[in-house]
Amino acid sequence: MREPDFWYRPSSWVSHVLTPLGAIYGLVAAARLQRQGFDAGVPVLCVGNYHAGGAGKTPTVLALTKLLRDLGERPVVLSRGYGGRLQGPVKVDPERHVAGDVGDEPLMLAMTVPVVVARDRVGGIALARSQGASVILMDDGFQNPAVAKDASLIVIDGDRGLGNGRVFPAGPLRAPLSPQLARTDALIVIGDGTAARAVAAAVAAQAKPVLRAHLQPDAASVALLVGKRVLAFAGIGDPHRFFRTLRGCGIEVVRERVFADHHPFSPGEIGTLIAEAERDGLILVTTEKDLVRLRGGAEVSDRARDILAFAVTLEFEDGAQLRKFVTDRLFQARQKKFRRDD
Repeated sequence: MREPDFWYRPSSWVSHVLTPLGAIYGLVAAARLQRQGFDAGVPVLCVGNYHAGGAGKTPTVLALTKLLRDLGERPVVLSRGYGGRLQGPVKVDPERHVAGDVGDEPLMLAMTVPVVVARDRVGGIALARSQGASVILMDDGFQNPAVAKDASLIVIDGDRGLGNGRVFPAGPLRAPLSPQLARTDALIVIGDGTAARAVAAAVAAQAKPVLRAHLQPDAASVALLVGKRVLAFAGIGDPHRFFRTLRGCGIEVVRERVFADHHPFSPGEIGTLIAEAERDGLILVTTEKDLVRLRGGAEVSDRARDILAFAVTLEFEDGAQLRKFVTDRLFQARQKKFRRDD
């Protein structure tokens, strides 16, 4: 879905009208957060956010995958597979599956790390463990109580923050902020913006780490496009962050095209973009996640062969702080399991 503009406006009559519905939704969501989750038998690290829409979870999962492997762990990602038709549990196979099967984010992640998709996350635990998981990385699922988490790392965009701070549908929050803060073990703020300052202060006041990070453009992607005139398009949670990143690298974005998050591109839409780019002498560029969805069918894939993906990675300002947090949490989780089994 495309986020309503009023979610990110300080005051809106639409938001005020929907606030009673948000209060009811919030009560249910807050009560749900209290439930006890299933013990996975191995440490579970959850990467989530407080609100609907994009914040940078996928690059965070990839950064944690690298860190865990450096620590000698065998991470397996567990995802609900949003946007895919398969209920699972199923291990994602990039050679066999398309985004319409398992969702775009799991398909993208599966090129780097083993990924299990399961609507029933408890059902996905057994398959993840059968793949040799020493740690399960949950991609989203912070508000879902089905699986007990040993650490929840919440990602927030420094530029967008939490919008109007109201609960869905009046705003972007998936549950009232207070119970979500209580279950936060670390906050990851992406970018230099100040919109997340109040949330970061609230997390720090609980003596929990606030980790700063930045999306770092891939040097090869920049080299291909710097000084070029491009038509940039994206169907992600925050397309304008993508456009800003391109411009920040010295790439001339002549035209922008915005689609809803997880948008399934049709052959006609891709044909229109290609025709527009060819007419005006522009290069078509999109995100890695969008390009994954463009591989969903023979006709779309053939048309999209000349579209470039702009790659980014997440880099932490204090990698040692993140490493210590993850190491401590893994140790605590295993000590807890040892005491239970003793």
